[in-house]
Amino acid sequence: MQKIDEEALAEAYNRALALEKSGDVEAAVKAYEEVLAIDPDDHGGAAVRIASMGRGETPDKAPDAYVATLFDQHADVFEDVLVEQLDYHVPMLVRQRLQALKLGPFARVLDLGCGTGLTGGALRDMSDDITGIDLSENMVEIAHEKDVYETLYVAEVVDFLEDNDDEPFDLITATDVLPYLGALEALFFGAAENMNAGGLFIFSSETLPAETFAGRPFMVGPHQRFAHSEAYVRERLNAIGFDVLELADITVRKEEGEPIAGHLVIAKLRG
Repeated sequence: MQKIDEEALAEAYNRALALEKSGDVEAAVKAYEEVLAIDPDDHGGAAVRIASMGRGETPDKAPDAYVATLFDQHADVFEDVLVEQLDYHVPMLVRQRLQALKLGPFARVLDLGCGTGLTGGALRDMSDDITGIDLSENMVEIAHEKDVYETLYVAEVVDFLEDNDDEPFDLITATDVLPYLGALEALFFGAAENMNAGGLFIFSSETLPAETFAGRPFMVGPHQRFAHSEAYVRERLNAIGFDVLELADITVRKEEGEPIAGHLVIAKLRG
């Protein structure tokens, strides 16, 4: 493991942030490139910030080190910030749509990106057995304290889906996971491989106007989170073997008081 010069990293990152905030995009990109040279694992998400300014290549996903660091740092205040300040209610939307469509109860549920257990808690009485996966150890510790899950793992979600050899699941959820992933093939394929025929895959995504995508299937939006086009989501699900039962326009959360547009998708694995 390469030893990081923390002082140089902090100086470069703070300088990059200041340049980005001032609107000097070219200088900010150069400063973020310095950050990446100091910290190749990218704990601060420099590559994502570069992409959000429309520069460089769009990464296939947010760096694991960045996601783990981000949520480890904010685990203690996560629910207060997400629910109270950002008006995030996707887990309850998941519950409401499953009930409205008369889907469930479920024997085995897999909650990808479980965080502190918001989705697991919303589905607890609809599930016999829930497994939670999250990259942040601190988030998993908080979820464990709630006694919502039968099993919890600290893991990157696609890695878990590739390596898992437990019994397949009847329902897989991924709320607030796609904003940290660009390319969706590995996630969708992994979900299919870990699901019973006829099983359900329900997830949320963020999106942008078609003219903003300009033909791209996904991109990093202005808040350093991935957005996906509806056409891309539908095409990838169909290609991997899912039928879309419902794709609804939702407000995923708020940023700086403004609603963030997204989708809530319920897909069924073909039998």
